[in-house]
Amino acid sequence: MTDLPQNATLIAEGVRFGTVKATDVLEDHLARIDAGEDEIHAFNLVLADEARARAAEIDAMVAEGRDPGALAGVPIALKDNMCTRGIPTTCSSKILGDWKPPYDATVVTRLSDAGAVVVGKTNLDEFAMGSSTENSAFGPTKNPHDTSRVPGGSSGGSAAAVAARFASVSLGSDTGGSIRQPAALCGTVGVKPTYGAVSRLGLIAFGSSLDQIGPFAHTVDDAALTLEVISGHDPADSTSIERPPLDLRSKLQMGAAGMRVGRITDLPSGASPDVQARLDEAFDALAAAGAEIVDVEVPAFGYGLTAYYLIAPAEASSNLARFDGVRFGNRTSAPDTNQMYMATRTDGFGAEVKRRIMLGTYALSAGYQEAYYGRAQKVRRLIANDFAAAYANVDVLLTPASPTVAFEIGDKASDPLAMYLCDTYTIPSNLSGDPGMSVPFGTGDGGLPVGVQVLAPALQDHTMFRAAAELERYMQDQQEGVAP
Repeated sequence: MTDLPQNATLIAEGVRFGTVKATDVLEDHLARIDAGEDEIHAFNLVLADEARARAAEIDAMVAEGRDPGALAGVPIALKDNMCTRGIPTTCSSKILGDWKPPYDATVVTRLSDAGAVVVGKTNLDEFAMGSSTENSAFGPTKNPHDTSRVPGGSSGGSAAAVAARFASVSLGSDTGGSIRQPAALCGTVGVKPTYGAVSRLGLIAFGSSLDQIGPFAHTVDDAALTLEVISGHDPADSTSIERPPLDLRSKLQMGAAGMRVGRITDLPSGASPDVQARLDEAFDALAAAGAEIVDVEVPAFGYGLTAYYLIAPAEASSNLARFDGVRFGNRTSAPDTNQMYMATRTDGFGAEVKRRIMLGTYALSAGYQEAYYGRAQKVRRLIANDFAAAYANVDVLLTPASPTVAFEIGDKASDPLAMYLCDTYTIPSNLSGDPGMSVPFGTGDGGLPVGVQVLAPALQDHTMFRAAAELERYMQDQQEGVAP
């Protein structure tokens, strides 16, 4: 039904006021899934029956005069590393099999309380380790803009689901860029909020000090609405900040006038010319809107990749130790317990997960912990300090979200280092805990999407959204032929 709204804000408004049926919106999205999912493979599991029951419940609430909530009737997809009670949560790994959690993640509960309709669990790089969604036990996800190319990762299924309009909004997790990089490659908005602003309870951990849940959406407004719903203090999560939900939508119309936008003069090289051209255009757009462009330095930015690939694998080796064939998921039989552990993990984990576990275990081993892990943590502090110094002079920073547009499936699969470089521009803000988001900003080589990354200080998510909204307005004006 082409006349139905597609954006989350419009869907929720229509459903709440009774001008649109949640069931009609859902069937519209399920029809797209039926038509395109076999080619895209965004989902590990489509929950059509459960979604239909939920949409009918939402319509019944409206008919009774009750307000279902801020996301009433909005079809949402969840990355398959977020616990859903009684529904398989696999992390795209054989080791979890069809494990069904006995509880919902906090974000899932908050979405439900706001009237959202979950349409499925999306594919990802196994245990969120990757930048292309090729490291999944269930096969790769493809980019809806060009199915010969990757959607990015690790939240590639969530990005593809929104880009293909299988869902109006989706949730992903971002440990080193796993929301922002696929958002850039798929042409969606993708947000990593301030660490601790969104509860991690029920997110199966990769790197506990780095992981953060955030939304993919068609528009900045949709992302803001979703983030307002899922943010806020969770007393059951020790990493949750004791603050109320984020206030974002009220800032979107403020414009960029008076903002100080930082251009990092010592930013690591590596962005392709087409991506760099879009970034330069973004600076020009904000300057034309009244922002001041300020040159700043973040000297430790370039060390982010090195520090991350010691810290994240170290945390992963600890977090994934629980998957031993005893407490969760699948078990491979063996003569004794130790052999069973080894056989289960050998059969259950994929190559990239094994690589990172071995690297992390080595970095934490006796005689090497201070030389590698300890020094990486010191570099992490330098990065945070350098960001803080830059933010003393600017409100936000702009960088590329991904060095290139989407690359072909298989192009980097045999070269882990080349794959790791995909996260050059996103990793530092995970190490500092600051928010970051990718905003679609035109196209590059082959007509493929380019994303510009907006970064801001911790707890200044609203300032980041303000700049992102201005970039979005500029692109809308360009598409409509309106002079800036």
